[in-house]
Amino acid sequence: MNTGPSVSEGFDLALTELIDDRRHEFLNEIGTDLAAAVVRSILSREVTSGDFEAAKAASENASRQMGRTMDATNVKELLQGSPEHPRWDEVASRCLTCGNCTMVCPTCFCTTVRDVTDLAGNQVERWRRWDSCFTMEFSYLSGGSIRASAKSRYRQWMTHKLSHWFDQFGTSGCVGCGRCITWCPIGIDITEEVAAIRGSPTQVRST
Repeated sequence: MNTGPSVSEGFDLALTELIDDRRHEFLNEIGTDLAAAVVRSILSREVTSGDFEAAKAASENASRQMGRTMDATNVKELLQGSPEHPRWDEVASRCLTCGNCTMVCPTCFCTTVRDVTDLAGNQVERWRRWDSCFTMEFSYLSGGSIRASAKSRYRQWMTHKLSHWFDQFGTSGCVGCGRCITWCPIGIDITEEVAAIRGSPTQVRST
């Protein structure tokens, strides 16, 4: 997805884990004044050229271990133009709508609001909590849930991530980390689903 694993902008503090026989450290790259204040408040040392080389090698090693790829060419238009593709029914027959994918995705931000009162009714608090677009309650309106089927909820998640994010933020909502694949209890693979809708075989290479 051309998003890393190294980051070059838009961050406060980027950490690269460095592990060898002598140490277990993190190289801290500072992106904002707030991050600089955080680093000044903890025990740290100046980096060396060797540290930079080790961080670069760790990033390149992580890139080499990526076992899947996604053809993201015109993926926004592809998904927006395929709301009734039969693949949505196929994936819905397997999807448990458990929400694991949304809980581990680094860019999912759905929330809900709950009002909580004490037993005496004298105090009310309003809490914003993490939620998932895979729950029936997330899209519940006065007349019921507008996404009652697993098909509609999976389609909402995937098209938002790979299509509507472009409308909102000018970029894809998928960073290519693979967490949704790893944590899906039945192994639904977002790269496989895009390939199926595109009508091409999944691109997988051995590691």
